[in-house]
Amino acid sequence: MLANAITSMQTKNELINELSELNEELENYFSNTIIPQLFIDANLVLRKFTPPAMKQFNLKYEFIGRNIGEVQENFRFPTFIDNIKMVIDTGTILEKEIQTTDMHWYQMNILPYLVRKENKTNGVIITFVDITPRIRDLKEQEKLITEHELLLDTIAHDIKNPLLALGLTIQMLKKLPEKKIERFPVLLENVERSLFQMKKVIGDLVDSRWQEQRYQAENELLDLQNIIEDVRLTLAPQIAEAKASIIVKNLETSQIKFVRRKLRSVIYNLLNNAIKYAHPDRSPNILISSYQEDCYMVISFADNGMGISQENQGSIFEKFERVEGIKEGSGVGLYLVNTIVTAAGGKIIIESKEGKGSVFKVFLKADN
Repeated sequence: MLANAITSMQTKNELINELSELNEELENYFSNTIIPQLFIDANLVLRKFTPPAMKQFNLKYEFIGRNIGEVQENFRFPTFIDNIKMVIDTGTILEKEIQTTDMHWYQMNILPYLVRKENKTNGVIITFVDITPRIRDLKEQEKLITEHELLLDTIAHDIKNPLLALGLTIQMLKKLPEKKIERFPVLLENVERSLFQMKKVIGDLVDSRWQEQRYQAENELLDLQNIIEDVRLTLAPQIAEAKASIIVKNLETSQIKFVRRKLRSVIYNLLNNAIKYAHPDRSPNILISSYQEDCYMVISFADNGMGISQENQGSIFEKFERVEGIKEGSGVGLYLVNTIVTAAGGKIIIESKEGKGSVFKVFLKADN
């Protein structure tokens, strides 16, 4: 029996030494990893994190052993815990982009930590890859694309007007008598042919441009609050100058698959308009909320601005249209918003009272 006890003790010591070595390897891995990484167990307890995570998210060693909910705000990501729970429950990998407290952007990967013997997920390993430069480049590209689209629309609009006038002139010339003008029909035919060719060139140019953009645009899983925050940073000078208050509240649904630059353009234009067309007697207050309605994700923008009269509400989404008496703006912002939303199978409605404010509701198909 003594021999058996000694053998058992040796086996236990070997297991302890093996576990110690494995733990030391794990500690070395976490200590020397150059990217932010967290290990959270199935009870949502923070077990380990790498030094870059400690620096990036302002974590402290005393946080180890605490529930991640106690330090959730360090990550500035409203659905952080829900995403962790989803990966633990389903065992599937989740990838998405988040923005941290210092305005950096990260590609967040949540991977299930599997206990193969028990065939269950015992936690998650979360990795963060810095994509801030890529996001900045995307913003510049979005700006250039928007400027090109507006330029193209403006050129097309400016050319179409004289073409329309030319076409009307031709129709009038056709009605004139042809006395002593033998070559008049031939000249008229040449003008008409040129007019047709110019229209075709413009049509092909516009169509090819929009088709190219539609081809390049790809849906991705986006977090509404992150996009709003991104737009808020872009509009920071206007917000400060107008002393505007933007409140994001009651985001009952916050994730949707959509084209990043297009969703950003929708939110940017609606917020920019709410600030630009503020009531002269009060600072702008803008409330953003979201909810699910049938197959749509609805984003609501409520402001206390000048409001829009009933007679003007029908034309505000038309290109180059501005509310009567308002000289600011180019008249393309709401046109672009409506174009983006309707092209994605959604809709936008407005509820407004002159002198009181407006509510714009954007309906986006949840299955986009």
